[in-house]
Parts: sequence; C-alpha cells; structure tokens
Amino acid sequence: HTSLNHPTSCLNISRRNRAAAKHLIERYFRQLTDGCGNGACTNEFCASCCDFRPLDNNAAAAKALELFKINAKLCNPNPSKKDSDSSANENSLLDSKMSDRENFSDVHHLTENTVCTLLSSCEEEGDYSALVRVIGRVFSNAESLMKSFRKDEHNATENLDSTDVDKQSEETSEAMGASSAAAGEGASNMSDPCEVTVDICAVRRVYDRLLTIDQVEAALVNAIIYLTPNMELDLEYLDVYDTNPDYLNIFIIVMENSNLHSPEYLEVALPQFCKAMSKLPVAALARLSRVWSKYDLPHIRRMMETFQQLITFTVVSNEYDGENLVNDDETVVAATQCLKVVFYASIQAGDVNVEHNDDDEDDSESDELTLHEMLGEEQLYKKGPRVDPLEKELGVRPLDSIKPLIPFEDFINESLNEVVEMDKDFTFFKVNAETKFSFQTCPFILNVVTKNQGLYYDNRIRMYSERRLTALYSMVQGQQPNPYLKLKVRRDHIIDDALVRLEMISMENPSDLKKQLFVEFEGEQGVDEGGVSKEFFQLVLEEIFNPDIGMFTYDDETKLFWFNSSSLENEAQYTLVGLVLGLAIYNNCILDVHFPMVVYRKLLGKKGTYLDLSDSHPALFQSLKELLEYTGNVETDMMLTFQISHTDLFGSPVLHDLKEDGEQIPVTKENRQEFVDLYTDYILNTSVERQFKAFKKGFQMVTKESPLKYLFRPEEVEMLICGSRKLDFEALEKTTDYDGGYSKDSQIIKDFWETIHSFGEEQKRLFLQFTTGTDRAPVGGLGKLKMIIAKNGSDTDRLPTSHTCFNALLLPEYSSKEKLKERLLKAITYAKGFGML
Repeated sequence: HTSLNHPTSCLNISRRNRAAAKHLIERYFRQLTDGCGNGACTNEFCASCCDFRPLDNNAAAAKALELFKINAKLCNPNPSKKDSDSSANENSLLDSKMSDRENFSDVHHLTENTVCTLLSSCEEEGDYSALVRVIGRVFSNAESLMKSFRKDEHNATENLDSTDVDKQSEETSEAMGASSAAAGEGASNMSDPCEVTVDICAVRRVYDRLLTIDQVEAALVNAIIYLTPNMELDLEYLDVYDTNPDYLNIFIIVMENSNLHSPEYLEVALPQFCKAMSKLPVAALARLSRVWSKYDLPHIRRMMETFQQLITFTVVSNEYDGENLVNDDETVVAATQCLKVVFYASIQAGDVNVEHNDDDEDDSESDELTLHEMLGEEQLYKKGPRVDPLEKELGVRPLDSIKPLIPFEDFINESLNEVVEMDKDFTFFKVNAETKFSFQTCPFILNVVTKNQGLYYDNRIRMYSERRLTALYSMVQGQQPNPYLKLKVRRDHIIDDALVRLEMISMENPSDLKKQLFVEFEGEQGVDEGGVSKEFFQLVLEEIFNPDIGMFTYDDETKLFWFNSSSLENEAQYTLVGLVLGLAIYNNCILDVHFPMVVYRKLLGKKGTYLDLSDSHPALFQSLKELLEYTGNVETDMMLTFQISHTDLFGSPVLHDLKEDGEQIPVTKENRQEFVDLYTDYILNTSVERQFKAFKKGFQMVTKESPLKYLFRPEEVEMLICGSRKLDFEALEKTTDYDGGYSKDSQIIKDFWETIHSFGEEQKRLFLQFTTGTDRAPVGGLGKLKMIIAKNGSDTDRLPTSHTCFNALLLPEYSSKEKLKERLLKAITYAKGFGML
C-alpha cells in the first residue's frame, strides 16, 4: 500500500491505464476499418458484418472512442484471417526490406535533409508520389510530426536504415494519432518558456520548397484533416501535453504553413485544427504565445490574418439568428480562442510595461449577505471575470501594452460584430460562463460599439435590479418606492447642491448611484428624458473646469486639462468630477471633457510614466527627452540637480527634492534615467495623489462592479466618456428629424446639408459643439445622434440658435443659400455662450 501512494507509482499506474485504454481504442478502430475476418459476423460495430456501413478513418477514430466509452462489444479476430495475415507478413518481410530504401516507406519523421533527399529523388524521376506518401504519413500522425524537424537532428540518412517490423501495429497507431506512446520521450524540460525543440527556420525552408508542388499541398490538407480529430481526443482525454510538452511542436509546425488561409484549408482542415488547438491546456497556450511573440511582424501578422480569415469565412457562409447563435458555432469559437494566443503574442512582442501598477486597488469582497444572494440572483449581479486565465498565466494585460506589435484595431472582426447578439452574449458572460462561450471573454475581437452594448445591458440590469430592491424595501418598510437617482438642484448653486446630495447618497446608500439618473432644476417644470440630465452634466463640468476655480490647469497648446497639484479645493469636489464621469457612462451620455490619455490609464490601474508626458506635458517631455539623448557632459553642461521647481496656484515657485538632499545631488549621464523617472512620477503621480485618489474614488463608486475595466482599454474608456473623434455627417443627415414645417425635401434643408458638407473639419466640429454641446460623436458614430432641425420663423437677420440638451437646431427659413451659410458660420464661430440655450 505504501508504494502505491508514491507519486512515481501513481504515475506508472496512470500510464498503464492510458496504455490499456489506448490499446482497446485501437482494437475498436481496427474492428471498424478492417473487421474481424468472420464472414458471418453479426456485430453492428464490425466492418465484417454484412449490415455495416463503411467509415473513413476520421469517422472510425471518433467512433472508436465512442465505443470505448460505452464498453461496446469487441469481436475476437477470426483465426483464419490472423493466420493468413501472419503468413503474408512473413513472406513479404524480405521484399519490404529490399524496397523500403527505394520508396522511403520506413521514414516515420522528417528532417530538412530527409525532405531534400526525397525532393531530389522525386525530381530525378519526375514523380512526386513517394514524397506525397511520406508527407501524408508524417503529417497525419501526431507522434511522427512531433518528432520531426528537431534542432538536434541534421542527418538525413539516420532514419533510412531502420526497418519497421510490426507494420500493422504501426499503421493502426498512426491512424489513431498515438502520441501518448511516447510518454515523456524527448520531453523538453527547458527553463526558457520560449525554447522549443523544433527547428522553426528549417520548417520554414521546407515549406518554401513543398508549397510550390500542388500534389504536396493536397497531401498536407488531407493529412491535417486526418490528424486533428485524433489530436483533439488526445488533448481532451489523454492529457498528452502534460505527459510530453513537445506535443506543442505539432501546432508550431502546422502554423508555419503560409497557405492555411487559402480555401482548401478553410472548409475542413483549419476548423478542425483550431478545435484541437483550443483544447490545449492554458500552460501550453501561454508557452505557444511566448514562442510566437519572438517571431517577426510578418509571421505574427500572417497567423492573425489566418484566424481572422477563418472567422470571417465561417460567419459570412452561415446565417445566424436568435435560435442559431454565432456563440454556438464551434469553428468561430475555436478560431477566436486561437486568435487570443496571437493577440497576447502581439502584446508581448511590442512595447510593454508590466510594472507601475496602482497598489490601492480594492478588490476585497464583503462577507455580508446581500439581498441579491438571499433572492438567489447573485450570479446576475456578480463582478465579471476579473482575470483572463491566459492573461494570468502570461502575467501581462492589454493595459500593460504601450504599443503592441500589431495594432489592437486589426484584431477586431467586423463581420462577427454584425452577427453577435449582445443580450444573449451578456447572459453567457455573466451567468452561463461555464457552459456557454461569450465573446466578451475575448474583448479584443469586439469593437467599441458592440462592447458598449454589453455595458449597456449590464447597466440596465443593475438599474432594474436597484428598482426591484427599492420596491421590495419599500413594501417591507411601508415607504413610497423611489426607483430613480433623483437630483434636485438650483441652477445658481449647482455644484453645492449636487455635492451635498451625491455625498449623502454615497454615504447612506451607494447602490442608489446605480439607478437611472433623474435631474430636476428647482422652480422649473419638465420631465427628464435625457435632455435635462445632459444639461446638468454640461453645467457641472463648465463650472468645475473653470480656470478661476483652480481645480484643474489648462494647457493652451494641447487644449487639455490636468489636476492642479496646489488646488485649495477639498477632495469632495474631485470626487464629484469622478462621479459625474461614472454617471455619464452609466447613463449613456457623452461629456465635453478634455483629459490626456494618462488619466484613463490611471483610472484603470496604471501609474503615469515618462511616455505619458508626451500628451499631458509635451514641453516637459521634450526637455527630458533631450536630456536622455544628450551626448555631451550632462553634469557640467546642464547643471541640474535632483531638486526641481514648479509654480503653485498663485504663480510662486515651489521647490521639491526628488531624493533626500536632492539639491546636493547633480544629474549625471549615469543617473539621468533615474532623474527622469522620479521627475515623471512626481508630476503624474505623487504631486496630484490627493486629488486623483478622490477623483478615482468618485468614478469607482459608479463603475466598480461593472465589466468596464475588463472589457475596455484606456482609449476606449475615453471614447465612452467623450465620444469619438471620427465625424460622419452623411450618417447624421440620414438620421436627422425635422419639425415645425421642415422636411428633408424643403429647399432650405437641402441648402443646409450642402453647406454643412462643404465645411472643413474644424468648422464641422464647431457646428457640432454649437448644436450638441460637444465636438465629438457618440460611440457608434453621428448616426446614433438624434438631431432635430426645427423651423424658427421666416427669413430674418437673426442667427440660428440651439438647445444643446436636446440636440436641436432652431433654423430660420433664410431667403438664400449664401445668407444661410453666412448666418450659420457666424453663429457657430462667435455665439458660444449665448447662442446655445
């Protein structure tokens, strides 16, 4: 008993079990393909039975596993067949030994030299059939392919002098993809995770020669079709990668085929290959991603395009609807999971910074039993998956990427985005994650519009949830339910009123922040259908970003705001700004705010670094860049120390030591990088720590439990809050409504759109700012913006006016196109502050 508990004994037993299982599966396979030899056999699962329908090798391999699982009837081989086979084998053994050398039938794995020898022989004879046979045999067998193109093998003849004695056993093993027979053999125990035993350069040279021969191409396609179902079974049931990590060589070799994206592979071979690859354990996928990250751009891009091509080809070849979801398409799902491996390879191959993470992330879970848990609804309202398993294994996140090798946008598949049903996908993401695939687990493939739909469903479900809970509490406590986040404010005290109300809510019942916002201005009638909330956001931001208040500094060159490190305002004001940004996302409202990208990176958990200065503090960035690149004597020429100076709110200089006794420490060529890092950290992090912490706290009050951080990159969060810079006025024209007597066929409306389309980019932005309160388009483009053009009297010299909170333009019916253009240009250029109502 003691020895059985020993790990080595357990391992041997599991290997023996696997070997026994494999032997039985091979017997079933032989029974399905060759039969038992008994002409009177009645076993419906035997090829010798008169009622048996013949199967190809692929179908037989899958059926063999199925029969093994149900312990189906297994025939005994017919003695007469066995005897005749044995006799035939003995008689032919000598002949086969003589002919093996000529037809290369004893080649069971490949080296570059073997292929060259084969090619030379075939070219001499003008017949490629021997090469086709060898390629077909090796590429259809997992064990053979795994042993091929090893770095330590350069001898073409090493395999040509051996003779295989047990041909029948060998052929059966090949048919079943018997890779586990090589348990532990040649396993790579290398410390470098990017190190593999396959010679990738040799594989590429071999493919360069082979892919010019049509017959070989066909053999490769058929071999992959034959190989992959067996690999899928090996990975799913036999844990072959854990037994032998060199199993990864198969995927590396196959993916070097530069023709995988062509139609011959897209129908069957590549889908099956992707399904097998998706069965690899996470550790294997991570290793594969690291290996690919060492490739150069063309090779990584080719693999990315191969998987993208398969997804697109499959999506456009099928029709999906509410019953037939793309989430249930095995090919699309497997190809997306394979694309994820390339996505992380691209991140690792680019500029990446896994350090400089914010340490104050509070991911602690409460022990308190929530009402959702008592109602059995906690699944729907739990946090989204916090960490992707592959991401965790690799120790790198998209957020860590400064610049990936392949742009993030290239991984988005628009065809897929058109057919994915986000309401269903969201449910899979939140509730059925174990049984159903959600594309939100691979957010890189989704565009911002699609991901925003997912966020919309998350927000709406939370709002609905809070309404239900409010109604439930009210019934218990006998109070009137309040299903909205109601803010009643005075226009002339908007900041104070909003601060007091939101502060009370955040302390007493922070979950109220997840209700739908409903704003009411004191003394004014009106129902908030979105317009009043938008006006509230605009007024709050206008006041808070007023330079006279001093909460933020404004850069005239970049037209961006930054936190004022010497602001006298209390933290509650900054918390309010963060809350407003969170509420805007939550209530699907875009804001006219102008922050550098580092603000959004910091909101998602990264600290500001030197490269972030390029858009937040461009002048300082240029100075520090020149310091780092200076070739002269830094100490004597620059005369810098580790003490820096900046101005406070009143323009007075403030000295700060980057290190203790910084004034006494000169900046030299040796320590200039440290100086730049400390200077950057002070400007972007420590000097504004109090202000930013409060700002982030407000933002997280609303967004903490949403999948925002999981789904969106910093630039996408900026787009959610501020809208898109891309302006498509054709789309805006198609969706605009008309009121007061105007229609799309009115002459002035035709003149209006001709005028707008003739404007330059800057004039178009001014018009958008004038009409909607922001110069950006909502997520999804201007077509999502519901603009109204209403008639505002007959011909007049009055300028057009607008109601920005309703995206409404009030346009008089001017007598000519020229007058319309002149009046409109004057309004959008000079009327800011009094033309917008």
